[in-house]
Amino acid sequence: MFSRIGQAAYKKDLDNIILLCDLLGNPQHSFKTIHVGGTNGKGSVSHMLASVLQTAGYKTGLYTSPHLHDFRERIRINGSMVPQDYIVEFTEKISPHFDSIEPSFFEISVAMAFEYFAREKVDIAVIEVGLGGRLDSTNIIKPEVSVITNISRDHMNILGNNLEDIAFEKAGIIKENTPVVIGETHPVTKSIFIEKAKEKNAPIFFADQLRYANNWKQDPHALQLEIADHHHTDHLLLNLDLNGVYQIRNCITVLETIHQLQEKGWMITNEQTKKALSIVKPLTGLKGRWDVIRISPMIVLDVGHNEDGIKQVVSQITITDFKNLHIIIGMVKDKDISGVLSHLPENAEYYFTKANIPRAMPEEMLCSLAETNGLRGKTYPFVNDALSAALNTADKEDLILVCGSVFLVGEVDVARFLG
Repeated sequence: MFSRIGQAAYKKDLDNIILLCDLLGNPQHSFKTIHVGGTNGKGSVSHMLASVLQTAGYKTGLYTSPHLHDFRERIRINGSMVPQDYIVEFTEKISPHFDSIEPSFFEISVAMAFEYFAREKVDIAVIEVGLGGRLDSTNIIKPEVSVITNISRDHMNILGNNLEDIAFEKAGIIKENTPVVIGETHPVTKSIFIEKAKEKNAPIFFADQLRYANNWKQDPHALQLEIADHHHTDHLLLNLDLNGVYQIRNCITVLETIHQLQEKGWMITNEQTKKALSIVKPLTGLKGRWDVIRISPMIVLDVGHNEDGIKQVVSQITITDFKNLHIIIGMVKDKDISGVLSHLPENAEYYFTKANIPRAMPEEMLCSLAETNGLRGKTYPFVNDALSAALNTADKEDLILVCGSVFLVGEVDVARFLG
């Protein structure tokens, strides 16, 4: 599994997923889709889109990865996770073909999602890219809209060492005559997307050039936004239940995607959109995005794990009120760890730990690297031990942040630390 061992598990072609879906009768062609790629934000955007479509009355599938606690989080219909019985039934059905096809864990999970959505006759499914785009197993769908949230440096050992190479891979989800929404305009990557869209005769829309946040205000559990449109005088007032300020740009990406769906005849009103964005978490089960699980002291879980993601988290820290800062961090070995550490604040108490997977960097090694960046703290073998230590040390007005790895956040025993 890629999540456990990394690059060795990555399949750089679509052959296996094509064979698997052929065996299943190509279920991916029996329902409408939206394809969401990008470096950061694609999970949040996917969940927001699913919430809007579900609120508008459509039976909505949602495929995302990785999961935090339960594999079934990856495959949902109207927010409900795929039943355990179906997973067993599906695996038993295709297991006779494992020796001949040798599919990866991810390829099996994608095929499983496609067949489940087809069997349950969803109206539309939001499909999140796993890694990259061009050669990702999800890239055999014909979506209503393609979405690329942003481009930054991540998985460089697979996707390329510069933004141009990474953008080329992400642009691989742009399809013939299919509108594509780009969440963030970047001078280095803009021309790559425009060129690919032109090649595919795909209308292209840069969301941040069309809308902007005129005003915003946050509290621990919500983000109030006033979204302005460059071509209209009316402003859209939203109360988003995803409260990291970095969600502003994801929300703008979602609004342009919804607009493109409306242009294609999907019946979605502004009132439905506003309602859906206020209840994304309960409708879709999204967790781990500036996720406040306790107020005093404030405990926040965030799956930010690459350089751009950590920069967003640090920006959020700077606008958050607290007395002292405690950061619990663990990372996997194949990330740009030095790049991430260089953005973290020195004026914090650090608790270095690791997730229970082979890819995880040992906490002592992470601590040593952090010290070269002026970050000081202690090591803990398990994240819940680190969180207990931070909670024992922290004042009521302090902020405790857990970040650095999706897998680390997934191992937090949330029920134990609620307050």
